[in-house]
Amino acid sequence: MSKPRRIYSIDIFRGITIALMIIVNNPGSWAFVYAPLRHAKWHGCTLTDLVFPFFLFIVGASMRFAFVRWHSFPSKDFYKHVFWRSFSIFLAGILIHAYPFIQQDWDWSNFRIMGVLQRIALAYGIAAVIVIHFKVRKVLIISTRILLFYWALLWIGGGNNPYSLEDNVIRHFDIFLLGEKHLYKGTGIPFDPEGLISTIASIVTVLIGYLVGAMMHTTKNFSDNIKRMSVFGLSMITIGLIWGLIFPINKQLWTSSYVLFTGGIATLVLAILSWVIDVKNLKSYFWVFKVFGTNSIFLFILSGLWTKTILKIKFNFDGNLLSGYSYLYKTIFIPMAGEMNGSLLFAFSHVIIFWLILYWLYRKKIFINL
Repeated sequence: MSKPRRIYSIDIFRGITIALMIIVNNPGSWAFVYAPLRHAKWHGCTLTDLVFPFFLFIVGASMRFAFVRWHSFPSKDFYKHVFWRSFSIFLAGILIHAYPFIQQDWDWSNFRIMGVLQRIALAYGIAAVIVIHFKVRKVLIISTRILLFYWALLWIGGGNNPYSLEDNVIRHFDIFLLGEKHLYKGTGIPFDPEGLISTIASIVTVLIGYLVGAMMHTTKNFSDNIKRMSVFGLSMITIGLIWGLIFPINKQLWTSSYVLFTGGIATLVLAILSWVIDVKNLKSYFWVFKVFGTNSIFLFILSGLWTKTILKIKFNFDGNLLSGYSYLYKTIFIPMAGEMNGSLLFAFSHVIIFWLILYWLYRKKIFINL
């Protein structure tokens, strides 16, 4: 079995993405968050809306190097590996939703089935099967067909307002397949931004990462490859923006224009990192993010469990009962920096704490792979 080659710039990109994920997921208060650190309300794309597609892109880019061990052949061992990895990640997502495993909290009639890890599991598993069976050119053709099919699905199936929160076909399909009680309700109505149907388009985000990974894997000249990556990235951004005029860029629907726009940005970011790290050899400046790039799925699980735990713990504050989360924010970070900057500082404190945990694991050579 061949040992996978590692590209340092991909590891650093993963670390930067994880650090940004912690910042956007852990403000001191959702009432006090700077605009770039919020999701777009519906159509549009903010810095925060780049985090999830960046991670899926990196999954695809890493896949190209990881699958060298299988000699790009769909063997029985390959399928076992992909199945168990997809299953374990999906199960981890279910367990986060079920946590803290207290009997009175287990309301299965309203249990949300899908989520971030569940989407990662499905997108990874399906993309893995595609790339092990088809060469790069065919993967590009399949990706294009999926995006066109997804556009047609939303356009034809959504009625007079196909890209609205209420009428989009994704919502209706997910209600039919999963039941509205098992969907996310944070938008005010049952609609899951990580639902089953919109996962179709997210597969392409992984495949774009794989295509870029293939460019990096086969190149003999990083400088020349960076130019090709830049052209590829700029082309996707341009097509995404133009397509977005009729098929809006929308994270919650994971529209085809959003896939191309965010995939293009991810490609450009990786091209820049490749130039700085792989060509200029400035690795030492990014070592902090290398630590963040290790145990990434484990960190996502840990951060989710931590947040749910301190939300359950209650403290008395000025006669009011507050969660541990709010108590820390109000007693430490507001006095230190005010409401808005205190909320941001609260998020950065989580970045530091989680980095220290990952650094300890890194020093001990403990790598928890799901």
